[in-house]
Amino acid sequence: MNDQKKEGRYQRIFLQLEELLKKTEDPLARMASICAVLHHKMDHFFWTGFYLYKEGKLIVGPYQGPVACQELEKDKGVCWAAANSGSPVVVPDVHAFPGHIACDSRSKSEITLPVFDRKGAIKAVFDVDSDHTDSFNEMDQRSLEAILELIFL
Repeated sequence: MNDQKKEGRYQRIFLQLEELLKKTEDPLARMASICAVLHHKMDHFFWTGFYLYKEGKLIVGPYQGPVACQELEKDKGVCWAAANSGSPVVVPDVHAFPGHIACDSRSKSEITLPVFDRKGAIKAVFDVDSDHTDSFNEMDQRSLEAILELIFL
């Protein structure tokens, strides 16, 4: 999917989620809805989910797709890179990423974004895998950041 088409889809998804998420203030319920909508509307999303930051660990939370790693090894992999840096990480080829954690061998590219509450504390990492290389770019990052801001409104 080209960037123009993808951006239009993200914009429609944002509006859908903005309306849908008004029905609850619960962050976990909002995360679950975000996963479901994105996973089923974005063709290149192979695994879509959150790893919750709890007591210094990243534990699997709401997700869509194949079975996930339950807990991610501390300071290893793309999710921890986002958590530790406080910034999104886009990986065109996961096999070239040092310390990549392969929860599913079909994963080829990945984007991870830290999720912060209103006070700026990290609460989760949003993780999307694709079974194709080079699936994510800055446009995905910007669009997903806007969607993730809906969690703690």
